[in-house]
Amino acid sequence: MRILLVPGILAFSLFSILSTSVLAAPSATTASTPISTVSVTSVNKSPYVVLKTAGTGLFSRISANQKAIQKFPHLMRDIVEEELMPSIDYRYASYRILGKHLKKISKEQRAEFVEAMRHYLVRTYSIALAKYKNQKVVFENDKPTKGKRIIGVKTQIIEKGSPTINIVFQMRKNKKTGEWKAFDIVVEGISLLSTKQAELNKKIAKQGIDHVTLELVALAK
Repeated sequence: MRILLVPGILAFSLFSILSTSVLAAPSATTASTPISTVSVTSVNKSPYVVLKTAGTGLFSRISANQKAIQKFPHLMRDIVEEELMPSIDYRYASYRILGKHLKKISKEQRAEFVEAMRHYLVRTYSIALAKYKNQKVVFENDKPTKGKRIIGVKTQIIEKGSPTINIVFQMRKNKKTGEWKAFDIVVEGISLLSTKQAELNKKIAKQGIDHVTLELVALAK
């Protein structure tokens, strides 16, 4: 989810996952379907639009607050919380990371892990987004999603003098709310969610869920 939009963000973000990382400055995006031609007020809006809309808000605020962020670095966390996290399905991603351990732990342990992962992601995204340098982001054209619950949205990160980075944002539609959110990022064929799952599953098996949760809490500070 190096969440999930510049080379540094995307290889590490959505789970580091994540988230997802997501997205692009208004001046840096390219898309054949203008956002204005699709309803962005509907709960069931396209995952392609969710990605573009979140990116527009995120990078607009970063660009507008560059000086303030340099002076008060923690401001980036507020921006991430408000602009990015609503588009990240950190709970679903956390459950996927837990895998076989999900049913073996208590509801309290599960909730604590999810919350720890959420704060860890906010910190991860905040650090990565500080490296944003107006790279160009090209999104895949909008496509029909009827009957689908998981969609991979292809994206390219283009920076002069560097190889183009191919990314797929895995978006999931919530059955109850109808909302599309990002839960994984596949960078050049590598799933960051699967990578994080393999890493933490070994730790959970060896050290226990409580220890791993405390580690995440400590890393998020």
